[in-house]
Amino acid sequence: MKVTVLYFAQLREAVGRDRETLDLPPEVVTVGALRQWLVGRGSPWTEAFTGIRRIRAAVAQDMAREETLLAEGAEVAFFPPVTGG
Repeated sequence: MKVTVLYFAQLREAVGRDRETLDLPPEVVTVGALRQWLVGRGSPWTEAFTGIRRIRAAVAQDMAREETLLAEGAEVAFFPPVTGG
């Protein structure tokens, strides 16, 4: 499955990009699994996702939970609870 991941605020700074399009392995079907898969990619994702206390997610601009299912072509945004303009 192919998804676009958007990074905001400190996450964007930590990973050095604001977005990327990824081909996910078949077992990555939820937001929580995507987050864990990103951490497993190693640096800089590991530090970015473990260094920020709380990270929220949205799928197609709707707030998402760890168990939210992903679909082909989904846009998934990760961001700290408070982001600035």
